[in-house]
Amino acid sequence: MNILAIDTSNQVMSTAVLNGEQLIAEYTTNVKKNHSIALMPAVEKVLKEAGLSPEDLNKIVVARGPGSYTGVRIGVTTAKTMAWTLNIPVVGVSSLEAAAFNGLYFPGLICSFFDARRGRVFAGVYQPEDGELNTVLDEQNVLFTDWLEELKHQQEKVLFIGNDFSLHRENIMECLGDQAVIAEPYYHIPRAAVLGYIGKDRDEEVIHSFTPNYLRLAEAEAKWLKARGRDNE
Repeated sequence: MNILAIDTSNQVMSTAVLNGEQLIAEYTTNVKKNHSIALMPAVEKVLKEAGLSPEDLNKIVVARGPGSYTGVRIGVTTAKTMAWTLNIPVVGVSSLEAAAFNGLYFPGLICSFFDARRGRVFAGVYQPEDGELNTVLDEQNVLFTDWLEELKHQQEKVLFIGNDFSLHRENIMECLGDQAVIAEPYYHIPRAAVLGYIGKDRDEEVIHSFTPNYLRLAEAEAKWLKARGRDNE
């Protein structure tokens, strides 16, 4: 089974082609670029490296969010369009779960997170077990200080994984001290190869009703609602 995996949910853009569990080709960047411009050339690149055409694909796996509103929308829209055109299944996987998989063999809790600005983060907490991740704390858009207090009460070592880690290091260490374990820098980068592995056996989405998981409204929508007395918080 040839699988195309796509993750544009944050600054990192990653695409990969897998044959079952075997990684064939992968392309990942961690630079500030417009994913709407860079994604399709990246898809073409990994397909070419894998010696495949789009018609050879059997499934598309995409990071469905949370993360950057625009980035998540670009990835999901591209995956849905390709899947519809090629008449193949599309599978959505949590961006936070995919990031947490980089710490799969950590003997404790794994907290993956993305910066959501104004002191907030998108975050989830997972417990590794038998090569899978069990959810301990559901994904939320939350003040990071509140989230850290919740983790402190777990009374377990916590591995932190997130490409925005440097923005929150001081708060993490101040609140959790030795309870916090910081992943090595290369573990903070989400990889489409991991995303594809997670989604290879998962149920497909109903393509017309498949939507991103933003965990919040876009900023423009939030301001529009607030101006009308309907703050979404």
